[in-house]
Amino acid sequence: MNNLKTVLLLGLLSGLLLMGGEALGGRQGLYMGLGLAVLMNAAGYFFSDKIALRMYSAVPVSPTENTRVYGRVGPMTMNLCQRMDLPMPKLWLIQDPSPNAFATGRNPAHASVAVTAGLLELMNDRELEGVIAHELGHVSNRDILVSSIAATIGAAITMLARMAFWFGGRSGDDEDNGGGFLSGVLMLVLAPIAALLIQMAISRTREFGADAAAARYTGSPDGLISALRKLEGASRRVPMDATPATAHMFIINPLSGGALLKLFSTHPSTDQRIARLAALR
Repeated sequence: MNNLKTVLLLGLLSGLLLMGGEALGGRQGLYMGLGLAVLMNAAGYFFSDKIALRMYSAVPVSPTENTRVYGRVGPMTMNLCQRMDLPMPKLWLIQDPSPNAFATGRNPAHASVAVTAGLLELMNDRELEGVIAHELGHVSNRDILVSSIAATIGAAITMLARMAFWFGGRSGDDEDNGGGFLSGVLMLVLAPIAALLIQMAISRTREFGADAAAARYTGSPDGLISALRKLEGASRRVPMDATPATAHMFIINPLSGGALLKLFSTHPSTDQRIARLAALR
């Protein structure tokens, strides 16, 4: 059901991009929107992991690099990968006191899992296993690819909306372009909001799926439930210096804020996630 919902939402997001292209330049604009989507998806597919890891100054964790961290995270990750039939991902450390983690990479063979120093300090081994299993759940479900596609299409929609505002709608089939400015204003305001709402719905759907995978492959939801409870409080006390464009990647929203941010959150509420996990006992 989660996969079907994601496919439908991605289709809706792509349709919005094509509609934006058509509003900007008729049939030519539609083709331009399609070409832009393909180009941006290809860039996101091949380079999003490198960009994200560089953005947070992540350093490698391996048997020869950051060996103390590897001694704790490496065997745990390897054991989970064997249970989930996944290749071992590259491991990374982010020197940030805010507890968090994310997975990235275009497919399981090119996956990376990054954890913050704050996460390692806060979690016991059972909780850390739940967090790592959640991230590997994203890898197994190919959520990184899905999120990258959604994010790049959303960015293309926003770009087209701005172009439509400045240049107006241009349709070769319409002799009267009087509505061009109005269509440009509507595109500028409504299209990015619609794209953002769809992106958030996709992200929330995939978080529930990764939580369920963690419960299944660790043998119990309790480790992740305990981790989420700790993360909820600690991430508010020590917010992470993260960009909104990458907030969807983390196990818990790294951005702090009030009711408006919650309304536009990329993650389900922690209470919702814990309730769903508790139902799996």
